[in-house]
Amino acid sequence: MRYRIKAADAEHQVVVLEVEAASSALAHDAACAQGYSVLASQALGLPWLSLPRASGAFSAALFSIELLALLEAGMNLVEALQTLAENESGAERKLVLAGMLDALYRGESFSRAIARYPEQFPALYVATVAASEKTGDVKEALERYVAYETELDRVRKQIVSASIYPAVLLVVGALVFAFLTFYVMPRFARVYEDISGNLPFFSRLLLGVGRIIEAHGWAAASAGAAGLGLAAWALSLAAVRAWLNEKIWRLPGLGERMKIYQLARLYRSLGMLLRAGIPVAGAIGMVPGLLALRLREPLGRARSLIEEGKAISTAFTSVGLATPVATRLMLVGERGGRMGETMERISRFYDDDTARFVVWFTRLFEPVLMAVLGIAVGIVVVLMYMPVFELASSLE
Repeated sequence: MRYRIKAADAEHQVVVLEVEAASSALAHDAACAQGYSVLASQALGLPWLSLPRASGAFSAALFSIELLALLEAGMNLVEALQTLAENESGAERKLVLAGMLDALYRGESFSRAIARYPEQFPALYVATVAASEKTGDVKEALERYVAYETELDRVRKQIVSASIYPAVLLVVGALVFAFLTFYVMPRFARVYEDISGNLPFFSRLLLGVGRIIEAHGWAAASAGAAGLGLAAWALSLAAVRAWLNEKIWRLPGLGERMKIYQLARLYRSLGMLLRAGIPVAGAIGMVPGLLALRLREPLGRARSLIEEGKAISTAFTSVGLATPVATRLMLVGERGGRMGETMERISRFYDDDTARFVVWFTRLFEPVLMAVLGIAVGIVVVLMYMPVFELASSLE
C-alpha cells in the first residue's frame, strides 16, 4: 500500500513523499531512513483493493520459528536478529528486522521493539514476550506463540479443506447452468421459432427467456458483473459485514457453531496469556478484538465480575461464555491453580467439536448440492428437448 508522508528535511523544509510499504510503521521507518522527520502519514487507496505480496510479507509465526531455532543454537537475541536480517531478501521483512535491531541498540526491550510494528505483531504476541522478559525466558514465549499459531492453522486448514470440494462443485455447476442459459438456450429458441405455438407451456416459457437473453445478453451479463462488483464492495464495509454476521448468528444451529468456534479462539488466547503470567483481567482486556461483536459485550461483563472478585468459571458461565463442560473444567483448573492449561484444554475440546461438525455438515451438504445442481441443469435440458420428443412422436 502507498502512504503519503508529510515530513521535514535536513533544512527544516516541509516536503510530501509517497512511500510504498505494508504498514504505516514501515512507511514511517522508510522515510526516517532517508533522513526525514515524519510529521504525519496517510494511507492512499482502498485497503481491500490491495493485493497481497507473499514474497515480502512478514509472518510472525515464521519469524518466531526461525528466531527460536537460532536462540536454541546458542545465539543471543541481537545475534539472532542480525543473522535473520543478513539472510533476508524480502523488503518488508528486512525493514522490520532492521527497525527491531535499531530499537535494541537504543536500549529498548524486545517487547517494545516489536510493539512498534502492530500490523506485524499482534497484541497477544507483544504481551506474551513482555511477560516472559520478567523471567528472562523469551524462548518459552516464542514456543508458546508457535504452538498457538499451529493450533489455529490446523483448525483453519480443516475448515478450508472441507469447503474446497463444495465450492468447486458450486462454481462448475454455475458455469454449466450459465452456458446452457446464455449460449444453448438462445439457439434452441431460434430453431423452435416457427413451432412455438405447439410447444408445451414450460418449453414456451423457457424459449421466451432464451429470446430475451439473445436480445439483451450483453446487458444481462453487464448487470450480473455490476451486481458482483457491488456485492464485493458491500462486503468490504464493516457495517455490512457486521449486519451479515448478525444474521448468520441468528440462524438455528449455525449460530451456535459459530459461537463454539469463537469460544475456542477466546479460550486458546486466554490460555496462552495466563501461562505467560498475565493476570486474568489484563488477559481478557487483550482479546476482544479476536471475537465477533456479539461476544465482546458479554466478555466485558465477565471481566467486570472477575474484577469484583468472582471466580472465572462463575463469571464466564453467568454471561453465557461457557458450556457446561467448560464450566466443569474451569472449576477443576481453579482448584488446581492451572487455569492456563485448563483454558487450552477447553479450546482443544471446542476445536474437536467444530471439526466433527464440519465433517458432518460437508458429508450432508455435498450430496444435497449435487442433487440441486443436477436437477436444475436437468430441468433446463429436458425443457429444451421436449419439443424434439413431441415432434418425434407426431411423426410416428
